[in-house]
Amino acid sequence: MGRGLTLLLLLPLLAAPARAEGGTAVAEQVQIEVLHLPETCSPKSKKGDLLNAHYDGFLASDGSKFYCSRTHNEGHPKWFVLGVGQVIKGLDIAMMNMCPGEKRKVTIPPSLAYGQQGYAQSKIPPNATLIFEIELYAVNKGPRSVEAFNQIDKDGDKKLSELEISQYLKEEFARDGKKRHPSAHDEILADIFKKNDHDGDGFISAKEYNVYQHDEL
Repeated sequence: MGRGLTLLLLLPLLAAPARAEGGTAVAEQVQIEVLHLPETCSPKSKKGDLLNAHYDGFLASDGSKFYCSRTHNEGHPKWFVLGVGQVIKGLDIAMMNMCPGEKRKVTIPPSLAYGQQGYAQSKIPPNATLIFEIELYAVNKGPRSVEAFNQIDKDGDKKLSELEISQYLKEEFARDGKKRHPSAHDEILADIFKKNDHDGDGFISAKEYNVYQHDEL
C-alpha cells in the first residue's frame, strides 16, 4: 500500500465519522446498479475496510461530470476507510458488500450527498442528486480492526493508554521518515485523547476506539 498509508491506523482517531441527518435508516435511498461482477467476488467490503477505487461523479440533472479520480493524485486510485465519513454518506452506503473488480453505478439523493448547502468548490448545486460510476480495486483490513487495536495494545488489557499510543506514534514517525515540528507528537496525542477518550478515564477502550461489530476482541 505504500508509505502514504503509514499513519492510517491512527488517522481515523483524529476525525469523527459522519452521520446521516436525523439518525434515520437511509440505506434504501441509494440506488445501486451493478455494471460488472467478477466470477470470484471475494472479499466483500464491510464497514471499517480500507478500499482502493476509482470513481467518476456526475450531476443527475444534466449529466455533467464534477469529479474524476483519474485526474487527481497523478491518476492513482483513491484509498479510504469505508463507513467512517471519509467520503459522503451515500458512497459509504453504496460501496458496502462490493468486491475487487466489481463496477457499480449508484444514484445518491441530496440528503446523503451535499444536501441543501451543495458544494461550490466542485460546482455541485444545492439539493443535487449525484451519480457515481465506481470501480473497486482492493479491499483490505482497515485501521480500526481488532488487529489494529491489538497492535497498539501492547499489554493486552483491552484499552489503549497514553504511553501505548505515544510509543506507536513514535514508531510510525520513525518509519515514515518525514520531518516534523518537535511539538507534533504531543499535539497529535492530545488531540487523539480529546476526541476519543469519551469517559475521561485516561484510556481509549475498544468501544471508544470503535472496533467494528464484525470483529471480536
